[in-house]
Amino acid sequence: MKSFFQRLADRIESKNTLLCVGLDPQDKLPAEDCYSEFVSWAEKIISQTKEYAACFKPNIAFYEAYGVAGLKALEHIISALIPDEIPVIIDAKRSDIGNTAKAYAAAIFDHLHADAVTLNSYLGEESVQPFLEYKDKGLFILCRTSNPGSAQLQKIKVCDAHGIEEYYLRVARQAAGWSSRIGLVVAGNDYGALAKIRRELPDVWLLAPGIGAQGGRIDRALAAGMRGDGMGILLNISRGITKAASPGRAAEQAVEEIRQARKKLVAVNDSGARGARVKKVSHKKAEAALTPEKRTLVAELIQADCFKLGKFTLKSGITSPFYIDMRLIISHPTLMDRVATAYCSMVRELEFERLAGIPFAAIPFATLVALMLDKPLVFPRLETKQHGTKKPVEGEYKKGEKVLLLDDLIATGVSKLQAVSILQEQGLKVSDLVVLIERGLTCKDELKQHGITLHSYLHIYDFLTVCLELEKLTEEEYKEIISFLQGNGN
Repeated sequence: MKSFFQRLADRIESKNTLLCVGLDPQDKLPAEDCYSEFVSWAEKIISQTKEYAACFKPNIAFYEAYGVAGLKALEHIISALIPDEIPVIIDAKRSDIGNTAKAYAAAIFDHLHADAVTLNSYLGEESVQPFLEYKDKGLFILCRTSNPGSAQLQKIKVCDAHGIEEYYLRVARQAAGWSSRIGLVVAGNDYGALAKIRRELPDVWLLAPGIGAQGGRIDRALAAGMRGDGMGILLNISRGITKAASPGRAAEQAVEEIRQARKKLVAVNDSGARGARVKKVSHKKAEAALTPEKRTLVAELIQADCFKLGKFTLKSGITSPFYIDMRLIISHPTLMDRVATAYCSMVRELEFERLAGIPFAAIPFATLVALMLDKPLVFPRLETKQHGTKKPVEGEYKKGEKVLLLDDLIATGVSKLQAVSILQEQGLKVSDLVVLIERGLTCKDELKQHGITLHSYLHIYDFLTVCLELEKLTEEEYKEIISFLQGNGN
């Protein structure tokens, strides 16, 4: 018998969908007639949405609330109304040990005949093991949930061999190691968490609630959490479909959006893989492989008109055939959030006590990152003011503290080393610099000679590769820019 995830992949392939339809009857029903009400309601939803659903996910709480009649209705819905080829996930969030967990597993799999279940991992692997005894079933472990209060526990900082990180990442790594039949529940409205977990666990399946009513966007969730093969994530929509005037039409619209985003991301990933093979020969200094979230970020930078062609005089005095204007990002709040998330993904394993943004382009980004990481912020004045306090470094700090320097991009190390010198003169320690884009080809070695390690989210070759793929550049323009970079180093 095929495993749950094999069946799920078959369904996704045949219907070209990543939609998980939540079957959650949230309106209060008359207790004496709940069985027929539940069945009638579910029959309407299922009949209209089954052509678009990769799977269905009823939350057991809405049925349990009506006692035996509610559970009988759920059993009938699963066995009689949902076609056999469509997998069913019971959203139960069960967690216990020993015989209790075994009883929970029997209730979900033997009596309700579900194909998968959501579980809470707080009690550890032994609470999950009874569910794993059902070899053809799937499990989704709660990791990063979509409710506002989830950060109270899930984002607590913990320290392990991977450095200081948020607790949900520890849960993801541990749970995914228990079995290949385990997926993770990761909020579809937390794109940063989706991206981090996908980077940590490139193959794991993700169940992403929080799409629609809780603010999650289909395109951004897929860009952050989808695998390169176009699978690996289920986008759960409940109220957005079940409470729509036409559930079928709502499901159709969601799937059309999924298909468009999925097609674009897979196409870009395929072309990027081809580009990477060429780049490996001709551009040996190119940085990390492009992920879907990196490609989406470059696309949004282009859309915000941050990439320009022409003749531009750089700070170094060199005339460049292109320019990346990061100052425009501040006028695009969604893009600001994505950029700040990108910075956060780079720094989680670095040790520092304060952030320092280099004026002026980096100050908005450093401010947002400081808020996200709950870290205090300072900034060095590259030109000390001649009035007021005349401070060379603004903000509070103590001598001996370690500072992480942040800037928008880097072509040469001149202004960065000036900022480092100002901070060090005030007794602060600086050993790391993070930038969104590494534009220069020699700046990393230059900084290293001064004891500074450069961390970049995108290398200029990666950035230009996406520009070429999205037809922002012609082949000739691309070659001209590459020739310029290789001849000038920035």
